[in-house]
Amino acid sequence: MAIVETEAALHDAHRDNHTHRDVNGGWLRPAVFGAMDGLVSNLALMTGVAGGSVSHHTIVLTGFAGLAAGAFSMAAGEYTSVASQRELVEAELDVERRELRKHPKDEEAELAALYEGRGVEPGLAREVARQLSRDPEQALEIHAREELGIDPGDLPSPLVAAVSSFGSFALGALLPVVPYLLGATALWPAVLLALLGLFACGAVVAKVTARTWWFSGLRQLALGGAAAGVTYALGSLFGTAVG
Repeated sequence: MAIVETEAALHDAHRDNHTHRDVNGGWLRPAVFGAMDGLVSNLALMTGVAGGSVSHHTIVLTGFAGLAAGAFSMAAGEYTSVASQRELVEAELDVERRELRKHPKDEEAELAALYEGRGVEPGLAREVARQLSRDPEQALEIHAREELGIDPGDLPSPLVAAVSSFGSFALGALLPVVPYLLGATALWPAVLLALLGLFACGAVVAKVTARTWWFSGLRQLALGGAAAGVTYALGSLFGTAVG
C-alpha cells in the first residue's frame, strides 16, 4: 500500500513539474539569428576590407557602418515578415469566425469528424465537439489549433521581433569592432574575439535545442571562420587588382 501511494505521489509530482520551453515566442528566433548574423556578416565584412590592406581606421568605420546598416535592415525585415504572417493568420481566423457564425452545425460536424479521424469513438467525438462548440471563442480557438495549427492567443508580435533582431544584431556586430576600440591595430584580435563569440552563441543556442553545446558551438565557429576566410581572400584579391 505504501509503495502504491509513493508511486502515485511521484506520478503527481512529475505531472505538476512537467513543463515545456516556449518554442512559439516571437523573440527567440530573431534574437538568435540576429546575433549570429551580426557576428558573421560584420566579421566577414571587416576581414574582407582588411584583406585590401586598408588602415585600421577604415576597418573600424566599415564595422560601424555594417553594424548600423545590418541592424536596421534586420529589424525592418523581421517586422515586415512577422507582421505579414500575423495579418495572414488574422485573415484566416476571420474566415473561420464567419463560418462558425453562419454554419455552426457544419463546423461542429467538421470538428467531430476530425476527432473521429484521430481514433475517438463517433458518439464521443460528436459529444466533445458539441460541448466545445457552445462557446464561440473557445470553438474558434479549437478550430484554429486543429485546422490551422496556431494559437489565436499566442501570435508573434512584429515589434518584439524587430526589437529583438535589432538589439541582438547590433551586439553581435559590435563584437569584432571592440578590439579596435580598445587600441588594437591588427586584425587577429577582432577575428579571435568574434570566433569566440560565435562559439559562445552556438553553445547558448544548444540550451533550447536538442544539440550538445560543443557541437552547436563548433558548428557556428566553423561557419563564421569560413565566411571570414573567404571574404579576406576576396578582399586581398580585389585589393591587389584595384590597387
